[in-house]
Amino acid sequence: MEIDLGTKKHQLINGAVHKDHRGTVAYVNDFNMSPIKRMYTITHTSTTVVRAWQAHKIEAKYFKCSKGRFVIAIVPIKDWKTPDVNSKPEVFILQANKNQVLCVPKGHANGFKALEANSELIVFSDQDLESAKNDQYRFDQDLWMDWSVK
Repeated sequence: MEIDLGTKKHQLINGAVHKDHRGTVAYVNDFNMSPIKRMYTITHTSTTVVRAWQAHKIEAKYFKCSKGRFVIAIVPIKDWKTPDVNSKPEVFILQANKNQVLCVPKGHANGFKALEANSELIVFSDQDLESAKNDQYRFDQDLWMDWSVK
């Protein structure tokens, strides 16, 4: 299955795991990484820290939980100066043992928080750092989501 990242809709790509006497191989073969320009990790040592909302007009992001669990929410942005305060976020739980990649297309805001201490996200971007620096939009963390979710 080829993932179309030009779409305006998020995509959740499921991976799989193979185990045998040698160990475990976890993979997400349907994640086409050809548009990826950079990657980084984010670790939340606390479950009280919220990173929200950051948005991008031209940058797509891809999230993979490599340790623990995160709640991630996304909202499409139609009006960048005055976003719709009544927009309903789509909410996902990513956890390391589920082996999934969440693709967030350009034109969306995202926010997340760890559900377990010391959780880690791997973040992939289709833009280089210079392009990304000019494509950052921030919104108040309480705008669309009650982050008290457990």
